Amino acid sequence: MENESKEGGQFQVWTCRRQHRSQPRQQDKNVSDEEENRGAAAAAKATNLSWAHLHCSSMAGRRALKAVLIDLSGTLHIEDTAVPGAQDALNRLRQAPVAVTFVTNTTKESKRHLLDRLRRLNFDVQEKEIFTSLSAARSLLEQKQHRPLLLVDDGALEDFTGIDTSEPNAVVFGLAPDHFNYQTLNKAFRMILDGAPLIAIHKARYYKRKDGLALGPGPFVTGLEYATDCKATVVGKPEKTFFTQALSDLGCSPDEAVMIGDDARDDVSGAQNVGMLGILVRTGENVISSVYFPPFPHFILSLCLK
Repeated sequence: MENESKEGGQFQVWTCRRQHRSQPRQQDKNVSDEEENRGAAAAAKATNLSWAHLHCSSMAGRRALKAVLIDLSGTLHIEDTAVPGAQDALNRLRQAPVAVTFVTNTTKESKRHLLDRLRRLNFDVQEKEIFTSLSAARSLLEQKQHRPLLLVDDGALEDFTGIDTSEPNAVVFGLAPDHFNYQTLNKAFRMILDGAPLIAIHKARYYKRKDGLALGPGPFVTGLEYATDCKATVVGKPEKTFFTQALSDLGCSPDEAVMIGDDARDDVSGAQNVGMLGILVRTGENVISSVYFPPFPHFILSLCLK
């Protein structure tokens, strides 16, 4: 874990490494000790929490915080339910002199639908503050002038309005459970064999729903990669270009920003790979991790204001 305290507008950062596991490792997470330790970059304060199983060591250096990137699904909300305390945490963060951007890999709904969902849950969010992997995928399609076979949920199609999909010559793969059938996947398989590029909006292994964990698009993309002996181009988290584009829109450098999310690989490690500080929270995907992390950063974000 990492502990941050505000001093003169800057944050002193400490690194905490896991000393003991609080429960046996669950194999389906497939996260190594190194990934867990690297992913445990959570700002924490030992108030009302037991950190007996953590060993802390100080890390020299300070960083000025200018921007906060926040994951959405699994961090602020789970489907149509807000994470307890999330709205208050965000409202308090708004009082700090930092820019806020919401970065998400969601491919099940357009930016407009996502914004409507967040506002129904009483989150103070503006459309310009949301950066999605759908936007990154569209940018790539326009740059390469591809005509895609869009394997995305119907609710996300409006974010590709104006993109030519006639006689497709590329496969764009998101999370589309209603379209994940043999006929559709086989069509994508044959197109890729004929030379069409495979573009994965992201490769998440699973995500959190109200009824439990569910498969993400990653296993299906990996299956197509295996069957066609090709490598997909990934545009969402944890790709460096995704984070650098989001930071570029904010006008700040990686060492001036922090990423908060519930996925050790896609959120935290992805952010760290571009030089950002990563904060891992135990609200969505990380619930099956063998390391104890704080729940939503209700108290973490409050540290920014103390």
